[in-house]
Amino acid sequence: MRNFETLFAILNTEAEKADNYLEGLLATLDEWLDGERDIHVDGLPKEEMRKAIQIAILKGMRKSTQPNHQMTPDTFGFLLSFFVEQAFEDKLAKKETLKVTDLAVGTGNLLYTLMNAMDGKIEATGVEVDELLIQLAAATANVLEQPVELHHQDALTDLLIDPADAIVCDLPYGYYPNEEVALDYELCAPEGMSFAHHLFIEQSVNYVKDGGYLFFLIPATLFESEQAPQLHKYLKKHVWIQSVIQLPENLFTARAHEKSILVLQKKSAELRAPKEVLLAKVPNMQNKEALAMFFEKVRIWKENK
Repeated sequence: MRNFETLFAILNTEAEKADNYLEGLLATLDEWLDGERDIHVDGLPKEEMRKAIQIAILKGMRKSTQPNHQMTPDTFGFLLSFFVEQAFEDKLAKKETLKVTDLAVGTGNLLYTLMNAMDGKIEATGVEVDELLIQLAAATANVLEQPVELHHQDALTDLLIDPADAIVCDLPYGYYPNEEVALDYELCAPEGMSFAHHLFIEQSVNYVKDGGYLFFLIPATLFESEQAPQLHKYLKKHVWIQSVIQLPENLFTARAHEKSILVLQKKSAELRAPKEVLLAKVPNMQNKEALAMFFEKVRIWKENK
């Protein structure tokens, strides 16, 4: 097989035969893994396979009316791998494995993009409440031969997982419906329903090691809501803000959809806060020279922080 387009064509043809595209895709992946369907991918890199499956899932999500069926853009995964490698440069230099957790793993696209970029360096855990999404995540992991421990549950309830070196998450955005569970959180809203994205930040801090890093894809308006003062107070108490990175506007269809990368570090008595927070904007990804300058700016900040 030459490229991901050929694999996508095969997956798409089979998925289209089902009444529900995503369920048809899942059945095709399962049959492939069970040896019931012969799909030859000899020589096709893992990242090419991930792209093929991603495009098929994305097509299925566009057909779906489920609001939680959304996929993290590849651009974030690409940038995330750079920031993770920068944050854990010393640990990786010692050939140590990173424990990485995604509490809203979805179909696994973000986590697997990171794992492919850092092949063999990550021990991953994912949590997802949606049954179909986590089944797709499991099938994709098996196709890619990426080791990941998946948990099918509400990530805001008690989790039986070990603290991670790093948390990565495309934060689910909106209100959290289970007000009883929300009462256990510092970021529970004083009145009315709590923001799910705030609670996911707090739960992520709960499940990262002291001194560990958290990498979030956040709405650009995260700090502009009526509950923002409460979030600021929480962050000041528990973490150090390392970076706020604005993503290029051309990635989004409207201002309301724009997102940024928020990098936090959980406080530790053995560490200190950065001298200054890195505030930067990612240039157009097609501009290689500007992108190289952006990466250099991040490296210089890291050396002097």
